[in-house]
Amino acid sequence: MPDPFELLVVVRHWIRLADDDLLTASTTLKLGRRCPTGTVCFHAQQCIEKYLKALLALRGIRFPMTHDINQLASLLPKTEPCPLDTTTRIRMTRYATVTRYPGDYVEPTVQDAREAV
Repeated sequence: MPDPFELLVVVRHWIRLADDDLLTASTTLKLGRRCPTGTVCFHAQQCIEKYLKALLALRGIRFPMTHDINQLASLLPKTEPCPLDTTTRIRMTRYATVTRYPGDYVEPTVQDAREAV
């Protein structure tokens, strides 16, 4: 069993990183039409991913190092289900992977970015 103090240090670190991503996304979103929407969506996804990892760590649940929100959410105890539906989980996961590199995809709109945050 992990040391409770060490566990809390890890959980707090995940939460701090998630909070930083949320702050970055919400602050950047205020740029309006000049907003780099892909960046905002990426940081919103990272926030969700890291909060999930914090909760899983707190519950002592091992998780893979993945950006897949659906995969992480599926590891949560039945008593603590993820509030995001499957469609949202898939969309958010795409923001961490597909939209981070050049390719054939539709750039998120400002409205998409608002919804992600």
